[in-house]
Amino acid sequence: MNGVEEEGVKMEIDTVVVEEAAAEREKEVYMWGYLPGALPQRTPIQSPVNIKLPPSIGKWKDVCGGGCGFAMAISDTGKLITWGSTDDLGQSYVTSGKHGETPEPFPLPTEAPIVTAAAGWAHCVSVTDKAEVYTWGWKECVPSGKVFGDTSLAGIGDKDSLEKQTTTHTEQGNSLLCFYALGSKNDNGTGTSTESKASGEETAKRRRVSSAKANAESSAATEEPLSALPCLVTLSPGVRISAVAAGGRHTLVLSDVGQVWGWGYGGEGQLGLGSRIRMVSSPHPVPCIESSHRRDRHSGFPQASLSSEGHGARFPGTYIKGIACGGRHSAVITDAGALLAFGWGLYGQCGQGATDDVLSPTCVSSLIGIRIEAVAAGLWHTVCISADGDVYAFGGNQFGQLGIGSDQAETLPRLLDAPSIENVHAKIVSCGARHSAIVTENGKAYCWGWNKYGQLGLGDVIDRNIPSEVQIEGRVAKNVACGWWHTLLLAQSVT
Repeated sequence: MNGVEEEGVKMEIDTVVVEEAAAEREKEVYMWGYLPGALPQRTPIQSPVNIKLPPSIGKWKDVCGGGCGFAMAISDTGKLITWGSTDDLGQSYVTSGKHGETPEPFPLPTEAPIVTAAAGWAHCVSVTDKAEVYTWGWKECVPSGKVFGDTSLAGIGDKDSLEKQTTTHTEQGNSLLCFYALGSKNDNGTGTSTESKASGEETAKRRRVSSAKANAESSAATEEPLSALPCLVTLSPGVRISAVAAGGRHTLVLSDVGQVWGWGYGGEGQLGLGSRIRMVSSPHPVPCIESSHRRDRHSGFPQASLSSEGHGARFPGTYIKGIACGGRHSAVITDAGALLAFGWGLYGQCGQGATDDVLSPTCVSSLIGIRIEAVAAGLWHTVCISADGDVYAFGGNQFGQLGIGSDQAETLPRLLDAPSIENVHAKIVSCGARHSAIVTENGKAYCWGWNKYGQLGLGDVIDRNIPSEVQIEGRVAKNVACGWWHTLLLAQSVT
């Protein structure tokens, strides 16, 4: 072996040693933003705070974000860890457990380790290492299946709890109002391509508050709980789920062979079934590849560049490898790196150059030729990352959540070219309700968008319309997961 070869072998060994040492370093979880019950004073957290896991539970493994009033993560022992729920948010008992600032294992009806999980507005879904799917929370998001647990946990239909839900201010952690403020069309059922910041939006919210209160009182009268206990989701024999995503009122899951299944509310097409079906109460296959193939062929989009092998396939890939759910829209990625989107389109969040709803999975044609590797969806916006580490965003932007340097909504994908991320290779993306976050290849974290409650982790409450680095001294970011108004970061020390 000559000197060059010896040096090469030494470098490889050194690299392996460094990687092994990094793997042994204990992971940490940091949080910032607004999470009711996470701190005794219930104030927003403007800068990253280290969340400690009781030693009896284990160590941190991953972060999963969380919904309107809670946070979720996974321990190295496979426990789903939740915190942040409070007793004046009635239905969050079932969503995240009866605890506040102390992270605790959620009482799932299985001893099998949890490998991944996701949370929508007020429902959760998780997958065990046996590929079993459990879901719980807001009742209409939970399909019929085998239900487990103490029914007393679901007894939140009493009038006092419901009235508390409907009288708390929308932006102070109220789950029910958050749900009714997911976004709306104007009174005549049509949409506009711009977003209102003040009176129009607040008026729409107030209308929904009144409707929510009426519905809540009606539910209380029948004493029917609004939330469901953990349910083992029934899928077709042999289907093994490997990934999950949860939106405002709908859920998508991805099997190990690249098939997407969905259930919940589909009134804007977010279930991709080709119609405005309002409620799907059991998992249904979502025809992503077939639907995209049919639509692209009819619209005349070029097909040859969409095949990962370059053989001129007439569809953008052969299976789905990634999924994301927004407030009322969804996005998936094919094995060929094509991005498909469907659902509510009022702000252009489906990337089609228009504000129409998209009822079937449809290729985002302006990204053809760019291999997409990751995607996330917020309340009104979508952000994706290419194989080259570039970030593209489209949809609602009234708080700068697209990161393009303005507050203008975009109906087509826009490349983020801010100086702050010049020469940065993005790898991981997550979206909150109105903010966005990425983790880069070299372990840095960036946030942008709405910051009223410190959800950008920058030490203030000033919105940002370009990516800004979150500073955590001596730590490298490994993963990021946004809740509606908060952000979780998985990190490790550099030494």
